[in-house]
Order: sequence, then C-alpha cells, then structure tokens
Amino acid sequence: MIKIGILGDIGSGKSYVAKNFGYPVFNADTEVGKLYKKDRKIFNKLKKALPKHIHSFPIKKNEICDAILSNNSNLKKIITIIHLEIRKKMNLFLKKNNNQKIVIMDIPLLLENRINNKEDILLFVQSKKIDIFKRLKKRKNFNLKLYKKFKKIQLSLDYKKKRSQFIIKNNFTKKSVNKSINKILKDIL
Repeated sequence: MIKIGILGDIGSGKSYVAKNFGYPVFNADTEVGKLYKKDRKIFNKLKKALPKHIHSFPIKKNEICDAILSNNSNLKKIITIIHLEIRKKMNLFLKKNNNQKIVIMDIPLLLENRINNKEDILLFVQSKKIDIFKRLKKRKNFNLKLYKKFKKIQLSLDYKKKRSQFIIKNNFTKKSVNKSINKILKDIL
C-alpha cells in the first residue's frame, strides 16, 4: 500500500486535494471533530485537564478555542490527549484499507508529530497567500489569533516543501488539481 501524506499551509486546500485523488482518505480534522461530538472518554480527559474551559458534552468548538487562546500550555494539553486517540483511529483506517493500492493521509501535523514513514510519499499543496486568506475569512469560525497559535507549532512551509516529492499548485479549480493528481498517479503507479 502506498501512503501519500498531504502537506501545506492552513487553508491551502489540503483536504480538497486529498478528496480528489479518488482513494480512501484519513482526515484527522474530521476525526477530531467526531471525538469532540461523540467520545465521552475524551470529554472527561479534556474536562479534567481544562476544567475552566470544558463544560459540556458534546464538546463545543468555542470551548476548545477559548482554552487555546487563554493559555499557551492548553494547546499542548489538548494535543497530548487528542493525538493518541487520532493515532489509534489512523491505525484502524490503515488496517481497514490494507488492500488498497493507495491511501491518502490528510493530517495537519503529519511531520510535526512524526506520523509519516520514510517510504511514504509526501505531497505539498501550494496556494497563494491571498487566496488562502480569502478562503479562511469565509470560514464561519475563523479566528486570526487561533490561526497564529497553530502556525507557531507547525514546521516551516519551506521545510515541508523541501521534504515533499511532489508539489501541487492549487488555484482552487477542479480541472487544474485533477490534472496535477493524474500526473502524480502516473508517476507513482
């Protein structure tokens, strides 16, 4: 099985590119959302670690955001609790899709959390900063302070780009993205 890890800036269209491959996608952000909505064990751990911020189940995104913005160590606490569970879900996904030719790993902190293996293919999604910010501002919960906190814990885009075997220039048109994906698939299959 070939694993393709998708890298890029926040809002660059990583999930969009991942979906367009036509192979099973592990989307860590989606899985985190499910944990907040459905996993009482995670709620209890977060409530214990962040009693001033986490109050209700299912966990509300604004409670997580408030916790992150109120104290620098809270983001690390959240990541520590969530990361272990996401890794378990990822391993289940990989077992379930073991017979697939390719799987796509859409995990924002893929390199930072050393989730990738040496033989994995890394793909960098490159988008213009102006396009990224236009897209981010359209998100209903976009918060610039939160964005900056997440950027601080990420490796530089230059580093991610250098580590990648492929680069997709995402201009947010399906035709252009699919053309790039087809070229990549031709190279690796």
